[in-house]
Amino acid sequence: MTQTAVRPAADDTASGDDGVRGKGLGGNSIGLLGSAVIGVSTVAPVYCLTSTLGSTAGEVGLHMPAVFLAGFLPMLLVAFAYRELNKAVPDCGTSFTWTVKAFGPHVGWMCGWGLVIATVIVLSNLAGVATSYFWLLAGELTGSGAVADLDGNKAVHIVTCLALIAAATAISYRGMTTTKGVQYALVGLQLMVLALFVVLALGKAHSGAFAGHADFSWSWLNPFAVKSFASFSAGLSLSIFMYWGWDTCLTANEETIGSEKTPGRAALIAMVVLVGSYLTTAVAAQMAVGSGTHGLGLANPDTSDNVFAALAGPVMGHALGILLFVAVLASAAASLQTTFIPVARTVLAMSAYQALPASYARVHERFKTPGRATVTAGVATGVFYTVMTLLSEHVLVDTIYALGLMICFYYALTAFSCAWYFRRDLTGSVRDALFKGVFPVLGGLLLTAVFGKTLHDMWNPAYGSGSAVLGVGSVFVIGVGLLLLGVVILLVMRRRSPAFFRGEVLTAGTPALVVAD
Repeated sequence: MTQTAVRPAADDTASGDDGVRGKGLGGNSIGLLGSAVIGVSTVAPVYCLTSTLGSTAGEVGLHMPAVFLAGFLPMLLVAFAYRELNKAVPDCGTSFTWTVKAFGPHVGWMCGWGLVIATVIVLSNLAGVATSYFWLLAGELTGSGAVADLDGNKAVHIVTCLALIAAATAISYRGMTTTKGVQYALVGLQLMVLALFVVLALGKAHSGAFAGHADFSWSWLNPFAVKSFASFSAGLSLSIFMYWGWDTCLTANEETIGSEKTPGRAALIAMVVLVGSYLTTAVAAQMAVGSGTHGLGLANPDTSDNVFAALAGPVMGHALGILLFVAVLASAAASLQTTFIPVARTVLAMSAYQALPASYARVHERFKTPGRATVTAGVATGVFYTVMTLLSEHVLVDTIYALGLMICFYYALTAFSCAWYFRRDLTGSVRDALFKGVFPVLGGLLLTAVFGKTLHDMWNPAYGSGSAVLGVGSVFVIGVGLLLLGVVILLVMRRRSPAFFRGEVLTAGTPALVVAD
């Protein structure tokens, strides 16, 4: 594995006044479409829908589309912050780099940690879901229940999961061009099958084929019609999770054609595709089967954690229903592969700016990827999932529930950093005031409110799997514990890299890094 090092440029003026360091990544590897596809892929829309349609319907009933719209709002507002920051500082460290520039090295380091740990949790969850659907699909294709039941064999499940993680790591390691080619096929398949499901579900709704079917009402899109604020808050937390990952478009900015503008545009395109997919699928599913708690109703507790497994056959028939299983597997597998992009490039940036050990700043000479960071992320994901699975499935479930805390944490910090970074520009024009100040702050405040509410709810042992540690909900212990672990690592790194934490490395005058000859 040949990797190139980076060194300071002899001419400090080469960096411009944004302080961005070149890191040797393969520039101009993807365009607008490729970047948007990678953003959609990371979110994994089909996987998100099958895992959250039921639980969201259980919280808010037929007002699920309204909650999806409400969850879209803070994500859109934060996306504006990402776009503006990327125009000024197109750095693959994104949230880490921007918050360091706005609030200093300590806050920025913790923001980067929030992104990294959230991504590792998601990677392990995606690998587990892909494994389960792999064996479920194998059982459907062979007509053998025994084959499908292999997923319940812990040893088989773990080995399969590790194999999928290794494959995803290898594809990501080979660079953005390879990643882009795989993603066009997998994302295209997902959206095609979703469209087919929507059409067939609307047909079933029109014929009244299932008990519980419902006629469309515009009130489904009204978030104020949700009767309980607690239910709305719970549904909103799930909805926000469904949009997480669009910022991968920005993390690949140094490898994108037109790095200052293209990633931001791609992120907005990805968001529009996602909200359109979610709304049409939610409306069609509700019209076909309703949101009841019995039979095919979306809120049926027996099927709510995997809605498409229950609806595939009844809505699409056996042959086409298998396509839906394929789509969920493709969704999880595609997201598993692209989710390596943000964690590897954030680690690369943190290392390039001396916030992590220097070895992670190495870029593969041929593939132009952060090879060591990518492999380390794959190993960390495999170890994390294996340990959690062997330790307790309840712990694994609660770790996934804690994910929302990490997402709100680093998204909100990034949004606030936008307003602070551009604080001197806010009076320049109405556009600057809105897109660099008002919208990001509003998005940050909304996510902070969700963060606080989630933190409060996590204290209750009933949240998540229902387990507790000394009377405190285990989700709270895991979520806060992972953030505190970041503080411990920060303190260690402060002793090893005092220059970064003194604010001497990542500043407006930071010299550029260039690939060594």
